Amino acid sequence: MDDAVATLDRWIEGRRREYVCVTGVHGVMECRCDPSLRKIHDEAGMVTPDGMPLVYFLRLVGKKRTQRVYGPDLMRAMTALSATRGYRQFYYGGDVGLAEKLKETLVRSASGLQVVGTFSPPFRALTPEEDRAIVDMINAARPDIVWVGLSTPKQERWMAAHRGQIEAPVMIGVGAAFDFLAGTKRQAPLWMQRHGLEWLFRLCSEPKRLWRRYAYIVPGFSCLAAGELLRRAMQGRKSTGAMPSREAG
Repeated sequence: MDDAVATLDRWIEGRRREYVCVTGVHGVMECRCDPSLRKIHDEAGMVTPDGMPLVYFLRLVGKKRTQRVYGPDLMRAMTALSATRGYRQFYYGGDVGLAEKLKETLVRSASGLQVVGTFSPPFRALTPEEDRAIVDMINAARPDIVWVGLSTPKQERWMAAHRGQIEAPVMIGVGAAFDFLAGTKRQAPLWMQRHGLEWLFRLCSEPKRLWRRYAYIVPGFSCLAAGELLRRAMQGRKSTGAMPSREAG
């Protein structure tokens, strides 16, 4: 988290134009099926591990320093930093009224936070004219950070498509963080978050919406991760095995 916050701080100070994908197992599995989405992640300024299953896997394959950089936690950390630095926020996404509720909640929690705009887009494809008007509205507000809460993969596609149009130094896709921080949806208990069971909590909370997603993601990622670990273990045995001796002729 410290690395992520320091990087975002540096980008804002340098007026970079980057986007951040906060990605868990769902995003990884979507990328495996969709080369265009994989390219969006490859071209992101930063991709953070959003869920503990991905963190555990990365540690097992040698990325020992990996820690979870969870969307809601990243938003809290950057909100606190922004209140002291004077960075301006724009909240884009969520149901009607959600972004405004998020603004009210975070302004109360962080004295001095500047929120310069909110917008909840309709749940349909925008016309070119509507899209241009939204870009103009965001740019006119002059935010330093545009928080995007459209869910995966819609938010990643939106950020990649608008990187050359949105003038803010940073766009960050945080999905359900809007709901969690605004208090409209419950977060999993900390013990479930720490043990990689947040997906189960969300499935039980929204079974009709999420059961198809997790029916594919959980077994699919588990099989792929197990296969990769087995492949690495076999390679390790081959590389450390004793070389056959040669008898003198």
